Amino acid sequence: MKALHGLILLLASALVVPAAAQAPAQKPPAKTKTAQAVFAGGCFWCMEEAYDKVPGVISVVSGYSGGHVKSPTYEQVITGRTGHAEVVLVEYDPAKVSYQKLLDVFWRNIDPTQGNGQFCDFGSQYRSAIFYQDEEQKRLAEASKKALEKSRPFKGDIVTEVSQAAEFFRAEDYHQRYYITNPLSYYFYKAGCGREARLQQLWGPPRK
Repeated sequence: MKALHGLILLLASALVVPAAAQAPAQKPPAKTKTAQAVFAGGCFWCMEEAYDKVPGVISVVSGYSGGHVKSPTYEQVITGRTGHAEVVLVEYDPAKVSYQKLLDVFWRNIDPTQGNGQFCDFGSQYRSAIFYQDEEQKRLAEASKKALEKSRPFKGDIVTEVSQAAEFFRAEDYHQRYYITNPLSYYFYKAGCGREARLQQLWGPPRK
């Protein structure tokens, strides 16, 4: 019996395939190549909400850019003396959403005819602007602005700024995803500011 048991073990061991030979080693999945875009459209809470809804957008962060003060605070920016605008930094997957699409979302969420502010918010810190990251973004941004100037879907000159991206500074934590963390306060702000009413006047009903 012992001899038979030993023979069975010998045959079983001969049939065992080393783990490495059973299947080729799996390569770790390649990381998604992402890109960034920076837009200023007045209150960054509202722009954050707009871009969060876009398929292919990975994250949206509220912050400040375009100024001359290092690491500005919200209290400094709202004075209008730092040169910064409230902006959103959009990280996205170019395989799922194009920069051109992000530009389209941008235009339809601002009043490009309003200078030195947006809707009920006044001052350079609320100006509308596209801060391009590279020459391709610059080309597309300028082309989209010229297309609007040519089609003139509404009265008034388009005063939105197209500028090279400057250093981005993340806004305080309580500003991030404010429309989710403080929905009631956000609703009253947005409604009281007349943002949706003006956007419909300019662009018509929101696209679905």
